[in-house]
Amino acid sequence: MQASQFGQLQELLRHWNSRLNLTRLVEADDYWIGQVFDSLWPLQPWLTAPTAELSVIDVGTGGGFPGLAIAIALPQAQLTLVDSVGRKLEAVGAMAEELGLGERVKLRCERAEKSGREKACRGRFQLALARAVAAAPVVAEYLVPLLTSTGTALLYRGQWSSDDAEQLGRAAQLLKAQVGEARALELPRGRGQRHVIPLTPQAPCPSSYPRAVGVPAKQPLGQQAST
Repeated sequence: MQASQFGQLQELLRHWNSRLNLTRLVEADDYWIGQVFDSLWPLQPWLTAPTAELSVIDVGTGGGFPGLAIAIALPQAQLTLVDSVGRKLEAVGAMAEELGLGERVKLRCERAEKSGREKACRGRFQLALARAVAAAPVVAEYLVPLLTSTGTALLYRGQWSSDDAEQLGRAAQLLKAQVGEARALELPRGRGQRHVIPLTPQAPCPSSYPRAVGVPAKQPLGQQAST
C-alpha cells in the first residue's frame, strides 16, 4: 500500500512539476533517495515505534516534502503543511486528495511566524519539522513555539559544524528549549551527508517568539547577545 502510494506520488509530482516547477527531485534516485528517504530517515524513532496518534507540522513544505512522505509512512499521523506560496500549496493539496490523504492533511497558506502565533497552531504539535528552509536558529524560532510541552522539533540540515551548534544553542536558550544530539547519515549512492538536530521544550516558549514576519531571518537569535 505505502509503496504504491509513493509511486503514485511520483507520478503526481511529474504532473504538477510540468505546471509549477515544484522540485527538481522527481526521477529515479533523485526522488526515492533525495525526496522519500531523505524525508523519512530522521523519523526512525517514530517509524519503528509508532504512537496511536501523532500531530505533525511541516513548516515550509514547498512541493510537499517531508509532509506528504510522512503522511504516507505514518498512517496514524495528522499533518499540517505550511507554506507561504499559494500555488505550491494548492498543488500539494491536490496531490494529498489524489493519494487519499485529504482527511489527514491540512494546509495553511501563511508565513511560519504567523503559524507560531495562531491559537490553532501554537503549542499544538507533538512533532514540528522543517527541511531546507533557513539557518538553524531561524528554523528553531519557527518550530519551538508550535510544540506541545512534550513535543520534538526536528531540524533537517546538510552540513553541521560546531559553530552551527553554538548558534543554535544560544537560540534554544532564549526559546526555553534544549538541543539534543545531532544525528548524521550518509545518503545512499553518494547523495551527500545529512544531519538531524532535535529540540525539546524545557519550559513554555516566551510569548515574544516567534517575532514579526521577516525578523527571525534578518536577526537570527543565535547571533544576538540579547533580545
